[in-house]
Amino acid sequence: MATRRLTLLIPTYNRSCELLRALDSVAAQSLDPALWECIVVDNASTDNTAEVVERFAAEHPALHIRRVYEPTAGVSHARNRGLKEATTELLASIDDDERINADFLAAYLRFFDTHPEANVAGGKIIAEYPSGRPRWMSRWTERPIANPMDYGAKVRPFPKGALPGGGNMAYRREVALRYGFDTELGRVGGKLIGGEENDFFLRLREAGETLWYVPDAVMWHIIPAEKLTTEYLKRLSYHIGISQRRRALRRNTLRMARLKELLKWVVTLLLIFTLRPCQWLRVVQMRREISRGLWQKEKS
Repeated sequence: MATRRLTLLIPTYNRSCELLRALDSVAAQSLDPALWECIVVDNASTDNTAEVVERFAAEHPALHIRRVYEPTAGVSHARNRGLKEATTELLASIDDDERINADFLAAYLRFFDTHPEANVAGGKIIAEYPSGRPRWMSRWTERPIANPMDYGAKVRPFPKGALPGGGNMAYRREVALRYGFDTELGRVGGKLIGGEENDFFLRLREAGETLWYVPDAVMWHIIPAEKLTTEYLKRLSYHIGISQRRRALRRNTLRMARLKELLKWVVTLLLIFTLRPCQWLRVVQMRREISRGLWQKEKS
């Protein structure tokens, strides 16, 4: 009998329809089901997430799919719970608003088997817009909304300054447990605080770990129409600034973070010569809200 090798973690909160789409892509994996399990970490959902997961597991008896309930709100709590619940040495993680290619799990298993020195990796991310990509979207505003990622067709270390995306990452369980995800960062319910993945990867890199890019592990990040409004971009950007402030305060680098933000303003002003007016306007709105979050003290 084959030994289970890899666990796929999916934290979720009140997105049962999107989760079902993600699970459909999980069920289509090419890797022998005996070699992997899937744990859905239900982060205190109040919709029919439990019913959806249980029904899906019953409809796919050959797969090892189970739901774990995490009552403490926050995606970092859900991620940490998944680390503890996993039964394998190797872990991969996706979000509930995505779909993955059929060789996703096989690609990560193959990577870790051929790179025994590697402890952490991330894959390709493709933005998908069911309602169409808006004219105002540029690569500057697409990054915080969809975080597309493509560093070529070969396995390689991530470029300097680049980090894996939280919706497509893999790691050895022992290393992930040692560092964990900061529960002061990350989404809580509908709040858009993030940064827990960046914080996690930065701490790993500072500890001497190489972050590896695995191109054959492909994830499509599905962006609904409600995330393509000016209001959403402004709200997301403001919370990005708050997340950056929290991380900088913990690392005693707030002054440096603000200096980098000022330099980004210089770049933003120069972009007026390269972007459509509607694209440049959205970049300015994004930058203004990030700066507001970075400079504004949070209310206690």
